[in-house]
Amino acid sequence: MQIFAVRRTSSRPSSRASSRPSSRAAIALSATAALLGGALLSGCAADDSPAGSDAGTGNTAAAGQKGKTVLRIGVFGAFGMKEAGLFDAYMKAHPDVSIEQNSIERNENYYPQLLNHLTSGSGLSDIQAVEVNNIAEITATQSARLMDLGKVAGVQKDAFLPWKWAQGTSKDGKTVGLGTDVGPTGICYRKDLFQKAGLPTDREAVGKLWAGDWKKYLDVGKQYKAKAPDGTKFLDSASGLLAAVMGGNEKRFYDTDGKVIYKTNPAVKEAWDIAAESATAGLTAKHQQFQKGWDQGFANGQFATVSCPPWMLGYIQDKAGDAGKGKWDVAAAPKPSNWGGAFLTVPEAGKNKAEAAKLAAWLTAPAQQATLFAKRGSFPSAQTAYADPVVSKAKHAYFGGAPIGEIFSQAAKGVPVQILGPKDLVINTNMADVGMLQVDQKGRSPEDGWNAAVKAIDNALDQ
Repeated sequence: MQIFAVRRTSSRPSSRASSRPSSRAAIALSATAALLGGALLSGCAADDSPAGSDAGTGNTAAAGQKGKTVLRIGVFGAFGMKEAGLFDAYMKAHPDVSIEQNSIERNENYYPQLLNHLTSGSGLSDIQAVEVNNIAEITATQSARLMDLGKVAGVQKDAFLPWKWAQGTSKDGKTVGLGTDVGPTGICYRKDLFQKAGLPTDREAVGKLWAGDWKKYLDVGKQYKAKAPDGTKFLDSASGLLAAVMGGNEKRFYDTDGKVIYKTNPAVKEAWDIAAESATAGLTAKHQQFQKGWDQGFANGQFATVSCPPWMLGYIQDKAGDAGKGKWDVAAAPKPSNWGGAFLTVPEAGKNKAEAAKLAAWLTAPAQQATLFAKRGSFPSAQTAYADPVVSKAKHAYFGGAPIGEIFSQAAKGVPVQILGPKDLVINTNMADVGMLQVDQKGRSPEDGWNAAVKAIDNALDQ
């Protein structure tokens, strides 16, 4: 199955935000940027609710929907389900149901409101989306206010990736979030630049260069640097590499008891050292991801590799433009890693809980996840969807016909069950944007960058 990506009509990034979000994870949550199957991504994530409608729950029918059960879904940004036609398909099969979407463009505005509404038990949509970096806080502090979706008819635990199911499940075994998508990571690379640097260009050969070890990725970078085409670097940014390496570890910032351990966790130290070495060895183009300079770097061919989940493929295509078609390809990352994803939850305070739970189960079922991938590029969190030819045989024309279904399916299956904490987003953002950015862009030592990150994180966590 050949996948054709379509260029967006807007310069707005796929982050569901028009400017720098609170973290790269907010961008990761878009999972809609691949723009597959001829689907065109909307350039703006406006509120989709009817004028004057109440965003809260209730079975009061909207104008023209008399006698129907109105189910409202609260999301952040262009979530993709409506755009992929899933709402229309469900309403066609259930003529007594009407679905309305309420969208807030940025997650950093959406999530605090969700917490307030859950606490008060009012103002909630029947279904509420949750971003992956917020799901640990939701399962730890809000599970009593959310339905156990693991008990809903038709929901099968084994259909989901084990680590994705675990992320949406509280310590007492209550599954409050059903996964929509994931962000298994590959390495996107420029074949033309690799060739000029004397490196292999075939995606399987490229993947073998660094298979099993991110340090081998740096070794390839040093080989690239020795014969690098003028004006190019091996990778885009040290912070992007930091995110990719940490995304493959079971433990990052918290332990199983909920204790903050990032300062003493060897896995975090290793990820920091690898990313810092990419900067001190002169392998990076010193960009801050999702900023104007980074976008221009794609357009001007300033770097040869970037860590890329499926949702980033459309972003690269958009920024590199027609001139980059056929020059980019995708290889397996050194180790399986995840960057992004989201969940659907059903508040207990809703008046249409049973109908909402049925809809949430249907929207996250393997068949619907495969459709969402084909039309919007969101990679399924339901592992059984990987056998669907829509996923398994998916190729991306812009990336030289890369078998993205196969590459990202294998990566997703290898991601460990990761321990998430309530303040992952705070820790991750400060580590990248306060600490690593200083090493990469300002030339500070890795030790100074680490100390700056720790100070900022401790202040944010009141430690």
